[in-house]
Amino acid sequence: MINVAEKNSPACECGTAGCCCAQSTVIIQPAWIIGSVNTAIGDISQVAAELTKDDMLGSWKCRWGSNFRMNYKVLPGLYAVGNPDNNSPVFVTGNYKMSFDHLRKNLKTLDAWIMAIDTKGINVWCAAGKGTFGTTEIVNRIAKVHLAEVVSHRLLILPQLGAPGVSAAEVQKLSGFKVSYAPVRAKDIPEFMKAGQKATPKMREVRFNLWDRLILTPIELMPLAKYMVVGFMIIFIINLIGAGWAEFLKVFYRTLIDLIPYLGAILVGTVLTPILLPLIPVREFAWKGWILGLLWTAFYIWHAWLFISWKQIITYILILPPISAYLAMNFTGASTYTSLSGVVKEMGVAIPAMLISVGIGILFLAVKVLVGF
Repeated sequence: MINVAEKNSPACECGTAGCCCAQSTVIIQPAWIIGSVNTAIGDISQVAAELTKDDMLGSWKCRWGSNFRMNYKVLPGLYAVGNPDNNSPVFVTGNYKMSFDHLRKNLKTLDAWIMAIDTKGINVWCAAGKGTFGTTEIVNRIAKVHLAEVVSHRLLILPQLGAPGVSAAEVQKLSGFKVSYAPVRAKDIPEFMKAGQKATPKMREVRFNLWDRLILTPIELMPLAKYMVVGFMIIFIINLIGAGWAEFLKVFYRTLIDLIPYLGAILVGTVLTPILLPLIPVREFAWKGWILGLLWTAFYIWHAWLFISWKQIITYILILPPISAYLAMNFTGASTYTSLSGVVKEMGVAIPAMLISVGIGILFLAVKVLVGF
């Protein structure tokens, strides 16, 4: 059986055991492929419905590292869960492995097919917005996996969050397969199927509760680590210019202290704003972050005013809120609260305001250090 995830072989895309992988030199059998199911076109890889420790570790890495997340994908193709036959339902998902894993683990009580389309390793929701989870790729994938020969029915079950990228009428016209939409959350699929593919209003509801927001904060925070190091170096050099090399250790310690307000602004933008998102009384994410950033600035100044100068106070007011605002605005891509046109409009106003504020703050800081006013 050669239906496996293999390296650098564009020819091996069909996801079936009869797939030609002539260009492949190395074949890797993923642990989550546990066997095969025989069909009219050959053997189809059977995947486990139970996630292994490696699968869960991969999901954890995706939450904490953007570089790993961008390459966490499965080979597009057709897969079997349980022991499906030609009457079994066909679920469509993207080839981002976390999406694929989440679907297969929720199909453990069913015998079903999973058709993973090529979304370039992007989750369904984002891929629908980018156009990679779309009509053309679905139609092409149906042909590549010979789906019409595997199943006798003509129905695809798509994730509801992929709907913005798909024209159901066009899919049916071009492939002969009708499109139905599963519930928002994969965990509701067994009940949805038991009810004859009828979803309750609650199943169609897109929720974005505290836990949904909280689990997204690591991926917002971790990429900033390298910038924190650069920020530390900049503040250290500025402090060293003012004090001289003789005070190296004192300057190092002082820099650690000086970094606190900036670290606080970062945490406000990446963690606190998402947590309090629905409670902040403005619509735009940038201004949500700006408000909390300003509150953090006031809080810090109130507690540190005996140890900081009025020059530092002005610098903090000009720089800290924009940091929080910018990072909060980044969270728009993960939320259900915004639209593309709304984000574009928000960025057009918020980014110039942030740049002006931070620019003045940096200029003020530079003049303070170099001129000593």
